[in-house]
Amino acid sequence: MSEESISSINVADEMSKSFLDYSMSVIISRALPDARDGLKPSQRRILYAMHHDLSLTPAKPHLKCARIVGETMGKYHPHGDSAIYTTLVNMAQPWTMRERLIDGQGNFGSVEGDAAAAMRYTEARMAALGSAMMTDIEKETVDHHVTYDENSVEPDVLPAAFPNLLVNGGTGIAVGMATNIPAHNLGEVIDGVCARIDRPSISIEEMKEHIKGPDFATACEIRGFKGIDSYFRTGRGSVKMRGTMEVEENASGTSTITIRQVPHGVNRAVLQQRIAELVREKVLTDISGMRDLSDEETRIEITLKRDARPQVVVNQLYKLTAMETSFGVNMLAIHERRPKQLSLMDAIDAFIEHRRDVVVRRTRFLLKKAEDRAENLEAFLLALGHLDDFIKIIRESRNRDEAREKLKAYTFEVATAERLGVLIRSQPSIEGDRYVFTDRQVNAILELRLYQLTAMEQDKIKGEYDAVIEEIKDLMDILEKESRVLEIIKTELLEVKEKHATPRRCPILPDEGEIAIEDLIANEGMIVTLSHRGYVKRTPASEYRVQGRGGKGVRGMETRNAADPDENDFVEQLFSVQAHDYLMFFTNTGRVYVERVYEIPEASRASKGRSIKNVLNLQPEETIASMLRLERRTDDDGNDITFSEDQGYVLFATRSGKVKKTSLHDFRNYRKDGIIAIKLEEGNELIGVRLTTGKDEVILVTRQGMSLRFPEEQSRSMGRATAGVAGIKPVEGDYVVSLSLVSEDATLLVASENGIGKRTAFEEYRSQSRGGKGIITMKVGEKTGEVVGAVSVAEEDELMLMTSGGQSIRIRVSEVRTAGRNTMGVKLLTLKKGERLQDIARVIPDEDSEDAGEVDEAGAAEPPEPEAESSEE
Repeated sequence: MSEESISSINVADEMSKSFLDYSMSVIISRALPDARDGLKPSQRRILYAMHHDLSLTPAKPHLKCARIVGETMGKYHPHGDSAIYTTLVNMAQPWTMRERLIDGQGNFGSVEGDAAAAMRYTEARMAALGSAMMTDIEKETVDHHVTYDENSVEPDVLPAAFPNLLVNGGTGIAVGMATNIPAHNLGEVIDGVCARIDRPSISIEEMKEHIKGPDFATACEIRGFKGIDSYFRTGRGSVKMRGTMEVEENASGTSTITIRQVPHGVNRAVLQQRIAELVREKVLTDISGMRDLSDEETRIEITLKRDARPQVVVNQLYKLTAMETSFGVNMLAIHERRPKQLSLMDAIDAFIEHRRDVVVRRTRFLLKKAEDRAENLEAFLLALGHLDDFIKIIRESRNRDEAREKLKAYTFEVATAERLGVLIRSQPSIEGDRYVFTDRQVNAILELRLYQLTAMEQDKIKGEYDAVIEEIKDLMDILEKESRVLEIIKTELLEVKEKHATPRRCPILPDEGEIAIEDLIANEGMIVTLSHRGYVKRTPASEYRVQGRGGKGVRGMETRNAADPDENDFVEQLFSVQAHDYLMFFTNTGRVYVERVYEIPEASRASKGRSIKNVLNLQPEETIASMLRLERRTDDDGNDITFSEDQGYVLFATRSGKVKKTSLHDFRNYRKDGIIAIKLEEGNELIGVRLTTGKDEVILVTRQGMSLRFPEEQSRSMGRATAGVAGIKPVEGDYVVSLSLVSEDATLLVASENGIGKRTAFEEYRSQSRGGKGIITMKVGEKTGEVVGAVSVAEEDELMLMTSGGQSIRIRVSEVRTAGRNTMGVKLLTLKKGERLQDIARVIPDEDSEDAGEVDEAGAAEPPEPEAESSEE
C-alpha cells in the first residue's frame, strides 16, 4: 500500500459516525415495527417467503420449518437461522400473538417457557390472518426493493388487510429506544378504524366506546382506566394486569385458593417458584401446599392452613408475586421512515392512509388490466365485423409478419366501429376519422381461434366487452371519489372482522379504590390567581365578600417577597372558575399546559400560594403569559367532551395587535410537558385568550384607550404552530391590553390604572375591518391613567379588582354607571398612595353573597366617589 493512499482521521469522529450508522440500521431495519403493517423486517420476510416462494397458503399442507427458514435466509434475510426460526415460532404461538400469523404443527414450546423443538421437527404454513397480510400483493399495491444479493426483490411493506400493529402489538429494543405495544381485540380495532373513517374528528373518549383497551393473547384482568387513557392519548402509559384466583372451602374446614389465570407474559413455573420461595422464607406463613393441575388452561391449587384467612393470602399473592404486574406501553414504530411515538389515533391514521394507498394502487392495476383487455376485445369485435376482409388479408399473406403489416395498414371509419357496438374506449390510434389498429390488437386478431368465429362466441365476446367497459367505469369512479375508497376500506375490514374476530379475553375493571377524582370533589366556585412572580393558588369564592363601590377592599394575597422586603409581588391574572373546570396556561414562549382546577394548590385568601414551577413542568426561563378557563362539558352518558370537535375555538391576541384562531380540538392531546399553542415573534407576548364559537365578534382595547371591533370570521382557523394575522395596529408607543367578545346583552367595562372605570354598550362600537387603528373607548388622561383592562359584563355580574399592592375588592357591576364611549367614567375603588389598579375580572356571583358595603377587618366601606368628568368627541 502506498503512502498516498493512507490518510489520517479523527478516531472520535469515525466512531461517532460508525455507531450512528449502526444504530439507525438497528432502529429502521431490525428492532422496530412499521406503523403500516405492524411487522419488523424479519417477520415480513418470513411471511413473504412463505407466500411468494413456497405458496404456503392456509389451504396447502404444512412444510418443514427448516425449509422455510432456509428460503428466508437464502433470499431475503442474511442472518442466523436460529434468529429466523425464533421469529417464526413467536408468530405461531397462541400465547404470544393475539391473532396468529403462522399455523404451526409440532412442538412450538409452551407458556411455561419451554423451547420449541428443532426446526427439522416442526412444520408450518400461513394462518388465515397471515395470508390476509399478503392480500393483493401481486397487484402492485406496495413498493419493492432489491434484496441484499440483488438477485430478487422484496416488499417494503405488506398490504395488511387488517391493522396488525394494534391487533398483535409488538416489542423491540433498538439503540437508545425501545417499543412495547400491547395487543388489542381484532373486532374492536376494526370498529375503531371504521368509526375514524366515518368521523375523522372522533375524540378519544368516543373512540373508547369501540376500542376498550388492551386484549392480550392470554386471558387476565386489566385493572384501572388511567393507564389506558394515557397511552391512547400520548402513546405511553402503564397498564396494570392481574391474574384471577378463586377461594373454595373444603369439607375438612381448610380453604383452597385456585389460580385460574396469570397476567400476560408471566411464566407459570416461575410464579410457582416465587410462591415456594416466599413460603420457605416464612413470608407466606399460611400456605401448607401447592400443586399444578394445569393443562391448556391454568389451574394451580394452593392449600391453606386451617386457621388461615384466605383473603389475606390472596392480597399477599397480589402484592408479593407476579400475580399483579404492569405492562409498560411505549407505542414507538417506524412512520415515514423514522421512529415516531404514536398515540392511538396516530396508529389508526397510519393504517387508514396505508390502506388508502393500497386500494388506489390496486384499482390502478386493475384498471390497466381492464383497459388492456378492452383493447383486445375491441379488436375482436372489429375483426368479426369485417371477417371476410380479414380472412382474405391473412390468406394472401406469405407469413405472420406480412399479415401483421397488412392488418396495421387496414383502416376504416370510426363511425363503422361505433355501429358495431365498439365504444373505442381505449382509442389505440385514430387518424382523422379513420380507425387504426395497435400492435397489441393486431397480435390479438392473429391469435383468434376458429371456434371464436361462431355466432355464439361472438355474442360471448360482446358480452365480455360490455362487462369490461362497466368495470372500467366503476374503477375510474373509485379513483375519482375519495368516499368510495374509504367505503372499500371499511367493507374489506368488516369482512375480516366477520371471519376472524373473537370475543374479548381480558375484561377491563376499575382498579381497587379507583374512582373518578371529580366524584370526590365538590364542584364549588373558586377564585384562581396568578401573581407576577409566578405564584398560583385557588381560593373558595365564598372567602371574597361583596363590597360597595369605592371601598378600600380586603387583603386578597400576601405578595411581599420575604427574601427581599423591598420587592413586592402583585396579582397579574385572576379567574372565577368551578373546581371541575380545566385551566389552560399559555406561556411567553407560546406553549400551553392544561390542568384541572382541583389540581391547583388550595390556599387562603391572604396566602401567597405555590410557585407555578412546582405545579407545571415549565421549561427553563418560561413564564405564564395568559390563562383560559374551560368549563368541563359532558354528554348524556357523563363522558367528558370538553375537547371535542364542536366545542369551539381558542382565540389569541398579542401585545402587538395580532390575533389567531385555533380549534379547541387541536389541543386535545395535551401533555404534562406542554404543547405548542402559538408562534410568537421576538418581542411580542400574549395579552389575552378567549374561547369562541367561530361566529363571535371580537373587540381589542389598547393601553391608550383605543378599540377595534371586528367579526371573528375575518380570522380563519389556523394550526397551533402559527403566528396569526393583524387584528389592530396600535400607534407607536401603544399596545393591546385586552381582548373581549361582543355580546348584545352585555356591556364593555373598561378600567384604568387610577381606579376609574365605566360601562359602555357594545352598540356604540361600530364593526370595522380588522387591521385598522380603531376608535376611542376611554378618554385617558392624568386623572384616569392608562387603561389596564376591559371585560364584557352583564348587569347581574360582579367584578373583582386587584391592585399592585395585593388589595382586592369585589363589587357589583350594576353599581358602575353606563357611560358613553368617549368618557372617563367613575371611581371603582379607593387606592392607597403609590398603588395602581393591576387587574380586573368578571366574577360569577354566589347565591349567598353578602350585602354590598359589608367588609371585614382589612378595610371599611366608604361612600361612593362622585362621577368623574366626561369629555365629548
